[in-house]
Amino acid sequence: MRLKNKVAIVTGGARGIGKAISDLFAREGATVIIWDVLDIGMETAKTINAGVGQAEFLNISVTDREAVQAAVADIHSRYGKIDILINNAGITRDKTLQKMSMEEWDAVIDVNLKGVFLCTQAVVPYMKEAGYGRIVSAASNVGLRGNFGQTNYAATKAGVIAMSKTWTMELGKYGITANAVAPGFTLTEMVEKIPAEHMAQMKKQIPLQKAAMPMDIAYGYLYLASDEAQYVSGICLTIDGGISR
Repeated sequence: MRLKNKVAIVTGGARGIGKAISDLFAREGATVIIWDVLDIGMETAKTINAGVGQAEFLNISVTDREAVQAAVADIHSRYGKIDILINNAGITRDKTLQKMSMEEWDAVIDVNLKGVFLCTQAVVPYMKEAGYGRIVSAASNVGLRGNFGQTNYAATKAGVIAMSKTWTMELGKYGITANAVAPGFTLTEMVEKIPAEHMAQMKKQIPLQKAAMPMDIAYGYLYLASDEAQYVSGICLTIDGGISR
């Protein structure tokens, strides 16, 4: 029970890595508030409540500043604290540089970068008041090394790493840590449409010769959100099977 009595917001927690994080955190004793625009998040919360722990679902877009601030205030009023923020919500709109539309650029920037900013800005006053907080945000190994056809996505993930390092300097004196996790190729719904032959080729490039499962990534989030990582801040934990060596 490494997160016993903690209150954690997990954005994009309905499926994929976010769902694994929500499940794991609940098993470790946290009350998990799942934010997502996908109503399947309600089923994720029901499954957690029926088995491993305590969770609730809120249909929240991380790009909606007013909704984010109102939801954070409501959570704090009901639970008296917000210990952990997991900025996991993210999307892709892949195109090469010259084919990428402004709509595709803006959509990814809004969710993956602006959304992280808005959610963190909303919870920090409550964490500062409590003198405690864990902020863990989704980067990607693409943010470290780039990737063909992902100008928008790579830019946001590099930005998340830089924001986390900045928040470390700004918030450390209040007992708040800020870190990022950079997953590699992970078997989530986001990669279901990749052709089998392309997927096999991608796995061959990974030193461990396999893709990650969502729970492989969730354990990294658990460590950074736990009190075991109380002296860890400003890092980007890469979990990608060694491809970014």
